[in-house]
Amino acid sequence: MRRFLVIPLVALLSLLAGCSSAPVIDADAPVAGRHFVSLSSADEAEQVVLYAYGLIGTGYRFGGRNPEAGLDCSGMVSYIVEQVSGQRLPHNAAQIAAQTRPIRRDALQPGDLVFFNTLNRRHSHMGIYLGEGRFIHAPSSNGSVRIDRLSNRYFSTRFDGARTLLPAI
Repeated sequence: MRRFLVIPLVALLSLLAGCSSAPVIDADAPVAGRHFVSLSSADEAEQVVLYAYGLIGTGYRFGGRNPEAGLDCSGMVSYIVEQVSGQRLPHNAAQIAAQTRPIRRDALQPGDLVFFNTLNRRHSHMGIYLGEGRFIHAPSSNGSVRIDRLSNRYFSTRFDGARTLLPAI
């Protein structure tokens, strides 16, 4: 009879022990009450896209934060957001991802951010979504800001998430 009580007790303790372990946090999952950097309006998202088009051909430079010296991917995004909204983003793709609201890929709108795993780590490259499956970024290859397609074989296999700068509705 005692044995019948031990089995449910062990099962209950195992369940409670599992609940007390540290939760696994999905960086792409929305978090209630979490503050994300956001633009003030859809008009500003449009300005982000227009500003990005103006940077096509700007030279690549690792660590670059301005068009005169050259831009890297996160430097380009943080520079544009600061010019359009006055808000300063970190100069690191993974940190920008952590500070912007995750969205589904099928919800991408012009001005949203796209992230890629290009260095065997999440969010190691990024760009600005332009619409119609295209994005603008500052890749180290070819040495200048350019437009590519999300369907490009290289980028489609490395797509790592999407974020928006628009506030949640």
